[in-house]
Amino acid sequence: MPDNGAQKRSRSYLLAVEDPDFLLRDEMRPFRFGMEYAKAEYALRDWGVRSTVVVFGSARVPSPEQAEAMTAAAKTAAEKRAAKQAVERTRMYEDARAFARIVSLRGGALAVTGAPRDNVIATGGGPGVMEAANRGAAESGAPSIGFNITLPHEQNPNAWSTPALTFRFHYFAMRKMHLAMRANALAVFPGGFGTFDELFELLTLVQTSKATPRPIVLFGRRYWENAVNFPFLVEEGMIDAKDLSLFEIVDTPEEAWASLVRRGLQAAPPPVIPAAPLAPRARRRKPEEERMKKPGP
Repeated sequence: MPDNGAQKRSRSYLLAVEDPDFLLRDEMRPFRFGMEYAKAEYALRDWGVRSTVVVFGSARVPSPEQAEAMTAAAKTAAEKRAAKQAVERTRMYEDARAFARIVSLRGGALAVTGAPRDNVIATGGGPGVMEAANRGAAESGAPSIGFNITLPHEQNPNAWSTPALTFRFHYFAMRKMHLAMRANALAVFPGGFGTFDELFELLTLVQTSKATPRPIVLFGRRYWENAVNFPFLVEEGMIDAKDLSLFEIVDTPEEAWASLVRRGLQAAPPPVIPAAPLAPRARRRKPEEERMKKPGP
């Protein structure tokens, strides 16, 4: 009988899902794009995530632990200046952490089993402000999402996003879509090009009515009023005056939460945990019952 080993070893004999060379062909890009959508979508559905509050901000903001280590290791004048700046920036980290904790406790992420989870914290999944927000959610006992992206210099996921909700995307467009499509609100901390890109993308979607209006807060008045001259854009006729109402600038986590609620974010009551049933009390006998129990003459 002729040997069919060559046929079985042929790459063409592999199932399509087992053939990476086939899956990575240029012509398969639309299918890969769809799979990136589906994988995250189904996982979020399985966890009952109905809506999110997205937190953007710089990946270069250190945690208090990192700033403390930098201070301890600083020897030169330049290292000491960098350590001092790191310590100052930790306030931003702590604000993001506190904000995420507030949202998680008051927004509906702590839903009882089977109920939809609302206002779940979602970030880009990396370090800095993103780590701080995932950390605040984790410390409250709530799940949180990390939408990571594959970069030439690999971005590792932070250790605080819920493992089952920590995703990695190849396509920026699909990552942005997942960040935007469930977002009930947006909180933007100081950041660089990536933060600006994400902020203005959402502002554009809302301004052009491609996305429903949602509350947006920018953290850090000093930063935003110096980084972007929004009133100048109005003066130059580049945006309408009403476009300035698409967001509010805040300085504290509580101020941010109040702004989101005032501008339409639906807060959720904390989950009700059923109380343990009380042990049944011994029934007190009535006097006539006592008399009936007494032995007769």
